[in-house]
Amino acid sequence: MKISEKITIFIGIFLFATFVIGLAWSISTGLAGFWRGFPFWIIVLFVLFLLVYDSLKVIKK
Repeated sequence: MKISEKITIFIGIFLFATFVIGLAWSISTGLAGFWRGFPFWIIVLFVLFLLVYDSLKVIKK
């Protein structure tokens, strides 16, 4: 795997993480409140974990 492909993967992870964490933050601080936004935080963290895990698996190949 080329270094440019690895950099692209890390940039993609960063951009996706920024978007979904910002979305979860805005839901939690808005009308939903923290406790009604909490399930969404769990989903976001799980999806981010899966994204990082799969990306690292691809990079190691």
